[in-house]
Amino acid sequence: MKSYGQLCAVARALDIVGDRWTMLVIRELLIQGPLRFGELQGGLPGVATNLLTQRLRELEEHGVLVRESVRRSSGSTMYRLTERGEALEGVIRELLKWGAPTVSEAPAESIFQMHWLSQPARYLLKDHRPQEPASTIRFGNFDDGFDLTASDGNIEVRPCSRDAQLRAVVSGPRQVLVGLLQGAIDLAAAIACGVEVQGESAALIRVLPQTGTPSSADQDNSLPSR
Repeated sequence: MKSYGQLCAVARALDIVGDRWTMLVIRELLIQGPLRFGELQGGLPGVATNLLTQRLRELEEHGVLVRESVRRSSGSTMYRLTERGEALEGVIRELLKWGAPTVSEAPAESIFQMHWLSQPARYLLKDHRPQEPASTIRFGNFDDGFDLTASDGNIEVRPCSRDAQLRAVVSGPRQVLVGLLQGAIDLAAAIACGVEVQGESAALIRVLPQTGTPSSADQDNSLPSR
């Protein structure tokens, strides 16, 4: 990694995390927690294996992440952020805010993975009905998605859990989902544009930006048996 060679905190930070793919490695570990190499690569479509190996080695050298052996799987290694690495969550949050207005301008061929929406969801959605019992919604599916729980006025976002008691499952076109989470469109309009809500629409409405009172969207649909 080349250094800017400047006695400046910004330059020093970029010496460590300014290379291509580095912040996206950190994004994946913040979203999903400790990951194996293949799992990490799966969330970084387009990254070359040798380049990812190099980035992981550099981040380990700078104390941003550590490698840990997995006892139950001989020879398997997990990558986990250190406390210093987790401190970059605030940087990621500011990048999200700064980059959000440009999402609608992304090329049509841009790759999308549902779990990438978990960070915007954490910051954009609110529990508007804190007096009601806790409610969990799944965006996407177990292989690519996240679970969002509204409880006591708080929002918690986690990787999908097989034990989650779901009130609704949400899927749909990427640009429409982004607009829905940002409050640019309401749920009724999102459904008209292809968003699907299996289960209780009210559970989703509880956390969405309040853009008005939905009409036909505020209906319950039975979750499919699993």
